[in-house]
Amino acid sequence: MIKLRLPGWARLPRQPMLRHLLFGALGALFFYLLSNSLSSFNNFQLGEVAVYAIAIAGLSVLTGVNGQISLGQGAFLAVGAYTIGELEVHQSINLVFQLLIAVAVSAAVGFIIAVPATRLRGPYLAGMTLLLALALPFLSDKYSSFFGGDQGLITLPPDAPGSIDPQKWLTWIQLLCALIVLVLLGNLLSSRFGRSFRAVRDNEVAASLAGVHVARTKVIAFVISAACAGLSGALLVLSTGVVNTGEFPLSLSIYILAGMVLGGAGTLTGAWWGAILVVYLPNQWSQSLANAFHANHLVGANLAVIVFGAVLIIVMLLAPAGVQGGLRWLGHRLVTVSTVTKLGSNISVALQDQPASKQDRGGPDSETAATSVD
Repeated sequence: MIKLRLPGWARLPRQPMLRHLLFGALGALFFYLLSNSLSSFNNFQLGEVAVYAIAIAGLSVLTGVNGQISLGQGAFLAVGAYTIGELEVHQSINLVFQLLIAVAVSAAVGFIIAVPATRLRGPYLAGMTLLLALALPFLSDKYSSFFGGDQGLITLPPDAPGSIDPQKWLTWIQLLCALIVLVLLGNLLSSRFGRSFRAVRDNEVAASLAGVHVARTKVIAFVISAACAGLSGALLVLSTGVVNTGEFPLSLSIYILAGMVLGGAGTLTGAWWGAILVVYLPNQWSQSLANAFHANHLVGANLAVIVFGAVLIIVMLLAPAGVQGGLRWLGHRLVTVSTVTKLGSNISVALQDQPASKQDRGGPDSETAATSVD
């Protein structure tokens, strides 16, 4: 295999922390410039992309890296959202502490679910998490005085400093949280925890023989995924302004799972691609397609699911590893073809120059020619 050597100044740092911080700083600069060039509504959508990227990244750690299937991520988003809503109603504390409390409560709920879930595998685990997502509306109706019932709870966006647009300020907060989460998850997956996650995913028996505590590793992955979903839900309701069960239907969990598959299971960069598809594909792109064909309201409402399913099938056929996996494969192919072409060109030039240089040095061929002439 031919490897392309980069100069020293162009190589990434070997330490995972420095490498991920560099990517995070570049991402922050990119999103800052992008948000300044967008309208308020487009900044709202950009903030939603960041929110769903957090949830998809957490699910990617659980499913893509650790091998546990979850269909209840929407329920953990609701846990974080309702935590923010209750804090808005009963307490008046700093937004940072509100988000930390939402993450802690979601992680605690995830721990409670994860302990019995470690005994389940495959469809049984998926069924258990699905039951959690289905039980959410029942709990809201049962304890309507606490959860607000159908009306839900009201949340207020954070106050923007100075003359900054409030929507842009909220988008910056959401993007900053997404970048911090991805940097932390990147360092986690580069540590022994990431190696333990992959070992349990590949073979639980072999991982146990290697000294990995399988049950504890599964619980840690589940708690991390729940904490990410809780933060995502807390940031999401700051944009919507209301917390009720209608904001977290079962389809939300399906969309998050599909976004992880489309972006690339087990990759953190793929979380951004999946989030973009989750935000734009069911709403804006499907609506534009319905308007282009002059479809009625009923067809337009169902077109989002049809288009999302069609895109999922196409991506799985063309790029089984997701969008990020397809881009990585394409990049490797282009680098390999370019390197081989350049190497072949250099060899061809060297072979063409060799006879001429041999005659110039007065080699055996030139001496034979001179003798024959004499």
